[in-house]
Amino acid sequence: MLGGSDFFRIFAVSKDRVNDVRGRESPYFMVIRHRISTIMIDIDKITQVAARNLEGTDMFVVGCTCSPSNEIELTIDSDTSVAIDACVALSRAIEAEFDREAEDFSLTVMSAGIGSELRTLRQYRKLVGGSVEVLLASGVKILAKLDAVDDDGITLSYEEKQAVEGKKRKQLVKVTRTYPFAEIKSTREWLDFK
Repeated sequence: MLGGSDFFRIFAVSKDRVNDVRGRESPYFMVIRHRISTIMIDIDKITQVAARNLEGTDMFVVGCTCSPSNEIELTIDSDTSVAIDACVALSRAIEAEFDREAEDFSLTVMSAGIGSELRTLRQYRKLVGGSVEVLLASGVKILAKLDAVDDDGITLSYEEKQAVEGKKRKQLVKVTRTYPFAEIKSTREWLDFK
């Protein structure tokens, strides 16, 4: 019986590749049947289970991805820091919510590392007052201090060279600008090791 999870590959190959004489032999057909797991884990359900388990802590869910082979990657962050023990405990709590016999999956719980792209407003808010590297959609990269964050965008302060009246050369001037999220391609925490 064929189900929605079956598909076939059909190959035509010559029986005798050495003598490869055209027209004397019929081709040899090979049929290979594949089964695909059509059960994919619902990442919204995983995110909800993770958020429920993180309630009452300073940790929060940043994102969750699932490949067609049910390899799940859950990324969490914290207002302070994420310990390995917290990732292990969360992984076990999530696995306890799912039936391993019905749903075969691989779960990786990890923290958003230093220098990783910011994805949530909470990540932006924890960096207010710190240095960030912002890549605009136009391709311009800005190293700046993150002054403020709201639902629409971010406010940055940084120095840029501008023409100053009475001066021949451009001078470094401190500017403060607001950028909507629609103009931002990515934002990362900037760590200066000097």
